[in-house]
Amino acid sequence: MGLPSGIVQKRTRVRIRTLGLVMLLGAEAVIEAPSRTSPTEPTKQAGNGSARPAEPPAEKAWRILHEGLEDANSERRAKAVRALGLLAGSAEAEKAAAKGLRDEKPNVRLSAATVLGSMHAEHAAGNLEEALGDTEPSVVLAAANSLLLLHDDVGYDTYYEVLTGEKRANKGLIKEQLDTLKDKKKMAELGFEQAIGFIPFAGIGYEAFKTVTKNDSSPLRAAAAKKLAQDPEPDAAEALLKAASDKNLAVRAAALEAIALRGDRSLLPKISAALDDDKDLVRFTAAACVAHLSGLAEKPGSSKAARP
Repeated sequence: MGLPSGIVQKRTRVRIRTLGLVMLLGAEAVIEAPSRTSPTEPTKQAGNGSARPAEPPAEKAWRILHEGLEDANSERRAKAVRALGLLAGSAEAEKAAAKGLRDEKPNVRLSAATVLGSMHAEHAAGNLEEALGDTEPSVVLAAANSLLLLHDDVGYDTYYEVLTGEKRANKGLIKEQLDTLKDKKKMAELGFEQAIGFIPFAGIGYEAFKTVTKNDSSPLRAAAAKKLAQDPEPDAAEALLKAASDKNLAVRAAALEAIALRGDRSLLPKISAALDDDKDLVRFTAAACVAHLSGLAEKPGSSKAARP
């Protein structure tokens, strides 16, 4: 007995829809097959021995540094030079940093002059002395600071000139380009943060620089005064004594702090007037300086004991 025609038609329609669905799913599987198998291709290639071996980390590191040092962008070159400071004791790094002193861009030369000191690159002292003739004051100051870190006293000559505006007698290592350091506007262009960056101001701190004006060179002069604290030349003491009565309070305070750090009791009578300074910062610094020097013994060879 046959099925009713209605049932047969209904089953036929179901089979057709099912067949269509199977065919559709089969087509999608074919389309997706390459994407599902593609991740295995690199594995096969890696296994055939034809892939390049991985670059050793040390070689990659130096390649990155050398590429940075030769980059067309001066800011990237400067960053690469600064990074060399982590490689103290590396002859290759010192050579690369010294090369940076001859870069056409001052920001790169500044980085090189700074980093050679932090690297304690003693073999680069000659390069740094040449950098004292740079036309950019920031580079000159960085080179002078690095020379002092390398225990090369020629660095003091630069700070003496910054503080006094004069060259030292019979000192030929400071070139004529350093005359730009006498230009207050040019010195002020070095910037407030950069100026105090050269020196840890200890007790002076930010308070001394609240009144720094646009064309004010006092932060650099104060920094120079602090740098002269350990200068063995006798004229450094005279320069500091003169700076202790400077019209700028930051310079006065820095000079008094430097005098205290020199530990020369014979200077005591010449700074007592600062105890009556109308600026409390200077007055307090002078008081600490006088108290410190008063407790020290007289240095051998000084004229006579100074009395407070």
